Amino acid sequence: MKFAIKRTAFLQQLNNVQRAISTKTTIPILTGLKLELTADKLTLTGSDADISIQTVISTEDENAQLEISQPGSVVLPARFFSEIIKKLPTDNFSLEVNENLQTTILSGPASFTVNGLDAVEYPHLPEVESSQQLTLPADLFKKVINQTTIAASDQESRPILTGVHLMIDQQQLTAVATDSHRLSQRKIPLENETAAYDIIVPSRSLTELARMLPDSTAKIELRISENQILCSFSQTVFYSRLLEGNYPDTTQLIPQTSETELEVNAVEFLAAIERASLLSHEGNYNIVKLS
Repeated sequence: MKFAIKRTAFLQQLNNVQRAISTKTTIPILTGLKLELTADKLTLTGSDADISIQTVISTEDENAQLEISQPGSVVLPARFFSEIIKKLPTDNFSLEVNENLQTTILSGPASFTVNGLDAVEYPHLPEVESSQQLTLPADLFKKVINQTTIAASDQESRPILTGVHLMIDQQQLTAVATDSHRLSQRKIPLENETAAYDIIVPSRSLTELARMLPDSTAKIELRISENQILCSFSQTVFYSRLLEGNYPDTTQLIPQTSETELEVNAVEFLAAIERASLLSHEGNYNIVKLS
């Protein structure tokens, strides 16, 4: 296996894939980054068994300047490898793997040798066999994630509340999250008809996905299977497991009528809350009183 590539383009994709790699996994090889080189593309894969991210760098991408000499595959220690790439002295580097999986990285006067692992031992990514797909603007889905994950629980005592409840029905996507003290809900209309779904996605997965999504109207495709959701955009594929169980019925928690309605400037309201909260204390429940 041997290739040369532009460092900045490679590092951008490496940073995305590394979001799925954890040092706390019980499967040692998952602390590594899988590189797979074919005749026309380089595929980077990272996973912690709950989240998997795979991205492709093609020889047709002029910004990457990918030159392939010999196809192959290897798994390298992700954190160590990432630090090496960040510190390389020039904006191009080459990587070569010999028969013993010893990997040599060259960049200008710098040379590193890293012991790799056999990519055959790397677990296969989950298969999402679904003919139905949902297409959304990336910036809109990113906003939905950011507006709902803030209310999800971070307490593992009730695992179901650590997720975001996504419901797709009658050409509408509804996203709901609650930690039993607060609730956030966002509804968006869908342009095309799609099958009805009722799933719970871990909020951690959605938070990592939102960090990768572009702030543009580029499309993101969602595919859902029995226990996985697959999100694909540009040259990247993002997998996440789904949470099992029944999410609490939150439809009755939002009142349909009210005695008092108030419309305020959001920016001014936030600034006022922040000023008042300067004198609130976490030991006293961190309360701000509204009159």
